[in-house]
Amino acid sequence: MQKNTAIGLFSGGLDSILACRIIAEQGIRVRALKFVTPFFDHDLLARQEEYQQEVKEKYGLNVELVDLSAGYIELLRNPSHGFGKNFNPCIDCKIMMLSRAKELMEEYGASFLVTGEVLGQRPMSQRRDTLNLIERDADCRDILLRPLSAQLMSPSLPEREGLVDRERLYRFSGRGRKPQISLARELGITDFPAPAGGCVLTDPNLAARIRRFYEGLFLIGKEEITTADIQLLLLGRQFRLPGGHWLILGRNEQENERLAECCEEDDWLLSMPERPGPTALLRRGSTLITLSEEREKILNAVVGLVVRYGRKVKGAFLPGEVLFQEGSVQNMLQADVLADEVFQDWIV
Repeated sequence: MQKNTAIGLFSGGLDSILACRIIAEQGIRVRALKFVTPFFDHDLLARQEEYQQEVKEKYGLNVELVDLSAGYIELLRNPSHGFGKNFNPCIDCKIMMLSRAKELMEEYGASFLVTGEVLGQRPMSQRRDTLNLIERDADCRDILLRPLSAQLMSPSLPEREGLVDRERLYRFSGRGRKPQISLARELGITDFPAPAGGCVLTDPNLAARIRRFYEGLFLIGKEEITTADIQLLLLGRQFRLPGGHWLILGRNEQENERLAECCEEDDWLLSMPERPGPTALLRRGSTLITLSEEREKILNAVVGLVVRYGRKVKGAFLPGEVLFQEGSVQNMLQADVLADEVFQDWIV
C-alpha cells in the first residue's frame, strides 16, 4: 500500500473540489471517486469519459464513477439512522460511500480517505457528533481526513505520520461560503457549481413521490424496486390506475423517447402515430394483469389517457388511433377521450 495516494469523495461541489485539491497541492496523488445512484448523477454513466475530461480540465483531478445503485435502493428500505426532512438518508448515505471507498483503498494503493465535509455546515450530517458516528459506522476512524475543518478536529493518522502537513489544512466551520470561495480563487478555481441540492431525495415533491413508491403506491413491492423503476418514477406524468397499476405519460418528445428506451419485455407501450401526443408506458402490464376483464378495463383507460393528452384538433380533444405494443406484438386501437373527472384521482 503506497503512502502517496489518497481517495477523495468527489460530489462535484466546491467543498469536495477544494478538499481534493488541498491534498493534491501537498504532492499526494488523489483518486477522486464520484458516486452515482438513480437519485443523483446517474446520467453521468452515459458520458463517463466526457465527464472525466471536464473534471481534469477544470480542477486538475482524476475522477472515476462508482455506481451504488443496487445498494442504495436497498438502503432506502430501512436506513439505520433514519431520514432527513424529506426522504434523504444523509447519514447512512455518507456511511455507504465511505465504506465503499475504504473497500477500494487497496485496489488504488491508497492510505487514507478525504472528504469535503465542513463542521457545522449541515444540521443533520455535519455536526461533530454525527461526523464521529459516520467515521465509526464506516469503520474509517483515523484514516479519514477532512481538510477544510481539520484544524478544528483531532489530528488524523496521515497528519500524525507526517504524510500530510496539518499547518496547510484549514479550520472552516458553519454555513458561510466566503472562506471556500476565497480559497478557490487562491487555487485558481473559477468555474465551480453554485450550492444546490443535487439529490432528488431532498426535493419535497419528488421525495414524497419516492416515499409513496416505497410505501406501496403501486403494485410493485419495495423489495422488487429496480434502478429502472426509479428512473421511470422521475419521468413524465405519473398515474396510479385502478388496482394499483403504474402508468407514465411522456410530456414532450424527449420524454417519449426515454420511455420507449426504458420499455421492458413485460411493459405496455402506447403512442399515437397519427398526431402529436404522449408515449405511455404501463409498467409490468403483461405480468401484473392476467384477467381478461381487468385487461380490457385498464387498456381502455390507458388509450383514453393517451388521446386525452394528445394535441388538440381545432381546440378540442378528439378520439384517435393508438398503437399498442406488448412485447413483440403490435395492434392499432381506436380510442375515445377519457373524461377528466374519471382520472383526476389517478394523478400522482
